[in-house]
Amino acid sequence: MENQKSTKVLNIVLWVLQVVFAGMFIMAGFSKVAQSPEELVQMLPWVADVPAGLVKFIGVSELLGGIGLLLPALLKIKPELTSYAAYGLAVVMLLAAFFHGSRGEFSAIGTNVVIGGILAYVGWARIKKAPIAAKS
Repeated sequence: MENQKSTKVLNIVLWVLQVVFAGMFIMAGFSKVAQSPEELVQMLPWVADVPAGLVKFIGVSELLGGIGLLLPALLKIKPELTSYAAYGLAVVMLLAAFFHGSRGEFSAIGTNVVIGGILAYVGWARIKKAPIAAKS
């Protein structure tokens, strides 16, 4: 009984994390894809120093990763893809940490590491601790 209750609590926590991070990455990705580099530079100064194609690639990656955190699990169609999306976004955060480190923007690294760690946990937990069964 206790194990069943803790699994239910974990499942709720994972869903909350998935929704929060999906919203965050969908918004961040959409802004990188939809806005011009000139508009983005005002919010993200680093955009001026990288090719526009890279910014769009990052935006598409974030957008698809955010969608992947929710849709496969919600629809119960290949729900393991939710874990892969979480792992993919964790890699994006790891790369962002290295990028910010290379620019001397050390204050951003902590956020990247924390978000990446949480996403890696979500990916692991959705496979090992609270998997979502596929629709039959």
